[in-house]
Amino acid sequence: MKQALFSIAALLFFVGSASSQTADEIIAKYVKAVGGADKMAAMTTLRRTGKFIGGGGFEAKVVQENKRPNKVREDFIIMGMTGITAYDGSNGWKIQPFGGKKDPEALGEEEMKGIVEDADFDGPFIDYKAKGNTVEYMGMEPVEGTDAYKLKVTLKNGDVFFYYFDTDYYVPIKIDTKRLIRGEEIEYETSIGDYKEVSGVYMPFYNESNLKGSQDKQKTQYDVIEANVAVSDSLFQEPAVASKPAGH
Repeated sequence: MKQALFSIAALLFFVGSASSQTADEIIAKYVKAVGGADKMAAMTTLRRTGKFIGGGGFEAKVVQENKRPNKVREDFIIMGMTGITAYDGSNGWKIQPFGGKKDPEALGEEEMKGIVEDADFDGPFIDYKAKGNTVEYMGMEPVEGTDAYKLKVTLKNGDVFFYYFDTDYYVPIKIDTKRLIRGEEIEYETSIGDYKEVSGVYMPFYNESNLKGSQDKQKTQYDVIEANVAVSDSLFQEPAVASKPAGH
């Protein structure tokens, strides 16, 4: 499993001690391992392009664009139609043409939680205290037979994530998620990997998710991730609904 983590062996320079770890120490080693705080901060936009593979081999093109500090747009493209979910820093909206809907709609409560989390440009660990998150070191736990450092992240909105960090590279290789949806706690598990360098920062190009205990997995494989590309603010703003002619 570890052999697939990085395409460039130079990251082997960083090997930490397995003893006396704290959450902040693991986060610091993670930041250093993926390229450092300065290179992370130098990224102002990200565009991820790839494909989504669902059950039964179902495929769609996906594009995710992020812009600092907290804007995101996610396009899901299939059969010539584009579904959009976006957040402009304060307002979340979607267009779902697959059921014949062409006008933008407001996101529901759970959809908003998800898109706001996706809009966090650096993820939950960077400046986590300022974001209102808490992080706890939970010890070590095996992931596919290999020990990993386990960090519990509780977001300000109450969602809980358990991140599992590789003990050699200090990057996340698995995430368990607990969300309260309509009063019921739902658990997901996500494997991540295929780390490659993007403008000096190592990022995962692959993830695979499923409901905990389910064999029905959803995969996303990014072919290209670009940093500091031109992305207009208008991309994230909810489009106006065209007025209908009188009598319609």
